[in-house]
Amino acid sequence: MGTRRVSAAEGWFTVDADGPHLLGTRCAACGTVHFPPEHGFCRNPRCTGEDLPGIRLSRRGRVWSYTDSRYPPPAPYIARSDPYEPFTLAAVELAAERIIVLGQTVPGVTVDDLEIGREMELAADVLHTDGEHEYLIWKWRPRAWGAGGVER
Repeated sequence: MGTRRVSAAEGWFTVDADGPHLLGTRCAACGTVHFPPEHGFCRNPRCTGEDLPGIRLSRRGRVWSYTDSRYPPPAPYIARSDPYEPFTLAAVELAAERIIVLGQTVPGVTVDDLEIGREMELAADVLHTDGEHEYLIWKWRPRAWGAGGVER
């Protein structure tokens, strides 16, 4: 039967026929976008809104900041290799939503490949498997890179 692909962060991320999408909420009262999704009240301190319908966030943005992780993060992080291999993180600004979303970059992208303002797009990658499921997470990839992380 094979493994079933599911989001490792249920309610935050999905993959469908259109590709990967981050899921958020937008306050009906003030328009503030929340990621991860907020359920209950608007986090904008100037708003008392409680109607927070779900939305799909933009799949493209621009690098706002970036760094690399030279040490393994604490649990519940699951290392993909033993010994641990460093990875790159990118904070990507989604202009339409006016928010910044942090995420790992796809394998093969290093800090040498990034610069402030570089266009990025959302990608999906396997975080871990358990025999029945492949748990997917979002990652960022430079817009000029191919699906496997190879620059085109």
